Amino acid sequence: MKKIVVLAVLLALSGCVQVDDYREVVKAPAPAGLAGYWQTQGPQSEMVSPEAIATLVVTPQGDTLDCRQWQRVIALPGKLMLRSDSLYNVTAKREVYDIEREGETLEYAGMTLKRVDRPTQECADYLEKNPLPTPLR
Repeated sequence: MKKIVVLAVLLALSGCVQVDDYREVVKAPAPAGLAGYWQTQGPQSEMVSPEAIATLVVTPQGDTLDCRQWQRVIALPGKLMLRSDSLYNVTAKREVYDIEREGETLEYAGMTLKRVDRPTQECADYLEKNPLPTPLR
């Protein structure tokens, strides 16, 4: 009976992407048109408040910054990872988020982001103090 339960759990988890060691994640370059700044527009159900804003910064080399703000800024550097023809952002905290792009819209972490010219001032301030390993431009 225990073998059946273990097998069922393994089958259920086989579709999940897991990262055990962030340092061992192989960084993938950004696909054409993905590098730049992406930001939520309006309320998002995945955010804590309707006033919260999420920004994703992606460099051509595949470095990322997941910057979310509401009453304070929470910014996590990361890197793009390609696995089985799917693109993911892996943060330094080993959180893994699927990325799907359609034109100027990005589906990321359960949110919809649109391309913008620059990050919010709070995220720009964070980037100035904590630059990504590779520049955006």
